[in-house]
Amino acid sequence: MSTAPAPRKDPMKSFRGIMAGTLILEAIVVALALPVVANLGGGVGTGTGYLVLALIVALLGTCALLRFPWSVWVVVALHVAMIAGWFAMTALGVIGVVFSLVWTYLLWLRRDVAKRMAEGRLPSQQQ
Repeated sequence: MSTAPAPRKDPMKSFRGIMAGTLILEAIVVALALPVVANLGGGVGTGTGYLVLALIVALLGTCALLRFPWSVWVVVALHVAMIAGWFAMTALGVIGVVFSLVWTYLLWLRRDVAKRMAEGRLPSQQQ
């Protein structure tokens, strides 16, 4: 059985761009929680403030790691930490749940593209 021809453009490379854009949007949304921490959470200099700042830095730093296959597990770990942050600040947990659903959909799309690429059904693989 012959294998499908490789696509002219790597769809996974463009998918990494989508994942990086999602991480940046998520970092912006988490950064919008800083005023809430400043006013309701005791200030940015508290543990909750440091948690939010660490998550922002980690989300932006993860953008550089997306070329590695294990980076998806880093993203999952960040979301687990964010959802666990529900106890520190409810808004952080809600953001974690919402973006976990977004990432679930993105990873489902990635799996579907990989399956279609292996079967040779991508438009860029058609003769």
